[in-house]
Amino acid sequence: MPYVEGFGTWPFGEEWLWEAIATSYLPLLDVLASPGGEAVTLSITPVLADQLEQREVMARCVRFLEEIRPESHRRDIEELTGAGEDQLAAELARSADEYAAAARRLRELQGGEGLLGGLARHVTWTSSATHAILPLLATDTGTLLQVQTGVASHRRRFGGWQGGFWLPECAHAPWLDALLDHAGVRATCVELTGLFGLGDRRHLHPLGADDGPVLWPLDRSTVALVWSADGYPSRAPYRDYHGHTTHRHHVWRNDGAPYDHAAALAQARGDAAEFVDRVLARVAGGGVCVCALDTELLGHWWYEGVHWLRAVLEESARRGLRLTGLDEALQRHEPVPAPADLGVTSWGEGGDLRTWSGPQVADLAWRARRAELRLAAATVRPPDRGLRELLALQSSDWAFLHTRASAGDYPLRRAGEHHAALQRALAGEADAGEPTLRGLAPDLRGWT
Repeated sequence: MPYVEGFGTWPFGEEWLWEAIATSYLPLLDVLASPGGEAVTLSITPVLADQLEQREVMARCVRFLEEIRPESHRRDIEELTGAGEDQLAAELARSADEYAAAARRLRELQGGEGLLGGLARHVTWTSSATHAILPLLATDTGTLLQVQTGVASHRRRFGGWQGGFWLPECAHAPWLDALLDHAGVRATCVELTGLFGLGDRRHLHPLGADDGPVLWPLDRSTVALVWSADGYPSRAPYRDYHGHTTHRHHVWRNDGAPYDHAAALAQARGDAAEFVDRVLARVAGGGVCVCALDTELLGHWWYEGVHWLRAVLEESARRGLRLTGLDEALQRHEPVPAPADLGVTSWGEGGDLRTWSGPQVADLAWRARRAELRLAAATVRPPDRGLRELLALQSSDWAFLHTRASAGDYPLRRAGEHHAALQRALAGEADAGEPTLRGLAPDLRGWT
């Protein structure tokens, strides 16, 4: 989740965060607290925690859930009822009840430990400060700013840390290993399908090197059961994310029929059973099968995804599939030597960095690198506001959104605004304009 607090609401901006809270984070919190949930390795990127930590942001989310969502549902229900679409209207009424329950749950949490506090007991890994693609950064100092700020964020908010670090987009390069090791990173995940080949058993064993963290290869053959064009979320009974009503609610199945919640949950249970079968077969000869997913896939993009995860936990317990967090697994599995020819890899398109540095977004990549080099060349430490603008500029989201053409001119505008604000900060100009990065990266580290 990029830093959207204070940077627009609809269609691009804070509403992304509020929807993710209602449809992904809150439902996931209940699953993590259920039997087996402790085996899920959860990371919260520091930039997301920066926003969840702000009580005024959570208060605006509650207002959105209690005021905007009931009215948008009411208007769509009225329109569909008038058109004789009673089944679709009934589904919207059920959806409205879920948003109302999310608002009540968030209010309850905000009266105590808050959503971030609720998630905190499950968070074991951290990431870079603003989800920057680390191999694209220009300097060691800039890399340490991202990594050490992320580690400091985790330690302050969540306490103990065993060294687990999610590389944004699994983007790894061998020259990062010494820097990660310097920052205390003990383990991370990488995508090595292009090197080992799909289904190779080398994906099931951690890799070790002399001067860096343990590398856990993702098992793409397992990840693809969920996250691929023909993965579980594409099956007919599930709710179609792309089709929407006038006020952007979802009431159709993937096959175009009216959505049937009970049928979709039955599909989720069946897919969970199939998933456990496939994983049991995959690890029959030993090893650890790492299936990594963006959290927002579960509940937000794939509406039934959280139900699927709960069913996976239950089915695993029933079938005897041992689930493990990666920190625990590292205590039981000795790493094997890492190949010498790892190269630069990611889980993005082509297994490389083209999504964030290809011709379509090259200007964004070079602008961020030039800004970083200018700060690194300064004879005095840049002001904190300048460092925060650099962190915001380095976010992977701007290039990703622009490459996918999924957010209009919003990503280009955001990158341009942060670059301009960085120049003003370095010139010593007071920035009285809004929005400001008032909550971003309060734990700045790694820049001397």
